[in-house]
Amino acid sequence: MADVTLNQVEKAYGSLKILHGIDLDIKSGEFIVFVGPSGCGKSTLLRSIAGLEEITGGTLEIAGEVVNDVPPSKRGIAMVFQSYALYPHMTVYDNMAFGMKIARENKQEIDRRVREAAEILQLTKLLDRLPKAMSGGQRQRVAIGRAIVRNPKVFLFDEPLSNLDAALRVATRIEIAKLKESMPNTTMIYVTHDQVEAMTLADRIVVLKEGKVEQIGSPMELYKNPGNLFVAQFIGSPAMNILPGKVEKAGPMTTVSHIGGHNTDVPIATPASAQGAAISFGVRPEDLFVSTSQNALFEGPMDYIEQLGEVQLVYVDIGRPDQPLTAKLPGSAEVKRGDIIRLDAKPGDLHIFDGDGRSFAAEAPAAARAA
Repeated sequence: MADVTLNQVEKAYGSLKILHGIDLDIKSGEFIVFVGPSGCGKSTLLRSIAGLEEITGGTLEIAGEVVNDVPPSKRGIAMVFQSYALYPHMTVYDNMAFGMKIARENKQEIDRRVREAAEILQLTKLLDRLPKAMSGGQRQRVAIGRAIVRNPKVFLFDEPLSNLDAALRVATRIEIAKLKESMPNTTMIYVTHDQVEAMTLADRIVVLKEGKVEQIGSPMELYKNPGNLFVAQFIGSPAMNILPGKVEKAGPMTTVSHIGGHNTDVPIATPASAQGAAISFGVRPEDLFVSTSQNALFEGPMDYIEQLGEVQLVYVDIGRPDQPLTAKLPGSAEVKRGDIIRLDAKPGDLHIFDGDGRSFAAEAPAAARAA
């Protein structure tokens, strides 16, 4: 079991700073996922934990030991990369056992650990097979098995499913989830750009932007209570609809005006100083529903419809050039391009953000730890 603690961790290449004072506490047994746009520093942060990148500021602790100057091989970590990096001339068994053989481990111990890991990953029947005779998903499981046999304190995954096709991604994601269940005391840190992976695998998600932590929380905390506009639009697919608006009445129940609808009461408290302030008004596409009310949030012609089977994405012209409102409706909803549609949402599903992009929701800051 191993806690991982980062205190003001920085990484720079000369004058180019990549990580800006990262503070993060990861408890033993947690499954933590780093997400963020390309170039946000998530892989650099993972490689810094592994020791593959030398941090230029702050402290990094694993299991209570400061490891700033400890080489990767001595940190008690195992890393799984995008590429499988298997030896093509070696069997599955030999690929998994190779590291232990180099370390001159006892033969009986090597055999026990390899077969134990193979059982967990459903590779027992494939131990004599060469990598070329396996699917991409099976090869990735071998790479994970090679990490398991080392009995690491911490597992690090750097976008391990990015080279797989859609079907294999789903199957291997399930395997990783089952692996975590079978190893409840093992700390796992996972980097991905795939929201589905993050939402389904993580105990907590760390959202990064430009080398800083924007928010940390459980998947549903981030989804329901984004701390700022960036998190609101990054978590969730399609992205949250964001419209300009104004606070018409501040207080325990805030009244806002916004493009496309009437004044709307939102059950979010705002201070008196917010009266008359420009804000951003947000609603997720999946929280919108067809309404017959004259006071519905939005009304306009349907500009385009994407029928996806179970659901359909409806793009509605509410008077914003090149920025239609997006609604995710049931696939069975009878809608037709060009028709006028009214859309509404429950007050509790609405979001408002101040001029700096911070959420007004009282509960959001509790889940956030802004850099």
